[in-house]
Amino acid sequence: MSKGLIIFDFDGTLGNTRRNIVTTMQMTINELQLPYRSEDECASTIGLPLAGCFKTMFPDLQESFIPRCAETYRRIFNENLLTIKPEAFPGVVATLSALKERGYTLTIASSRSRNSLKELTHDMGIADYISYILGADDVKEAKPKPEPVLKTLADMHFNAGETLVVGDMAVDILMGTNAVAKTCGVTWGNGSREELENAGATFIIDRIEDLIEIVNKGI
Repeated sequence: MSKGLIIFDFDGTLGNTRRNIVTTMQMTINELQLPYRSEDECASTIGLPLAGCFKTMFPDLQESFIPRCAETYRRIFNENLLTIKPEAFPGVVATLSALKERGYTLTIASSRSRNSLKELTHDMGIADYISYILGADDVKEAKPKPEPVLKTLADMHFNAGETLVVGDMAVDILMGTNAVAKTCGVTWGNGSREELENAGATFIIDRIEDLIEIVNKGI
């Protein structure tokens, strides 16, 4: 019987994809002849659905142009995967293995597409530990709305009191809090400790191995 449910964000939490994302975003911006955005400006939108990334960086962009931005980004991202290989962060594989062995159900809720998640988790060697994957194309309201967590709870037959949401960005923490679940912010990703604290994270960790100590005390 499962001890509890852990819902992980992917980018910046399990997968070290910052270089892939920022490089792809800047190449997309350049190809579409949009105004330059710095690495930090691009990275600050990680965790949002693609449409939200472009709307945040370019508030005056016409709505009808957003799908072209997203389509261009996805094409370039896939092309870049041939030369820029994302990897799991140090300790991720061993920690996921240990958590699953202890009886926890592990899932992913991400603003990335489900197909992309399936491919990347397989390439990183963590697919066997993940029982359920939810992508941006599976929900109507993305982070920080609670729908990704609520849908996961319904599909996996858990309640919020048995659940821990783990992520590197404020939107991950807010998503979990809005679903009345406990949350754990991680500091090795794209968000700062201050942002995670301000979002109200129940826990904040500096190494993924520290997650084992947290769940051993009971989600």
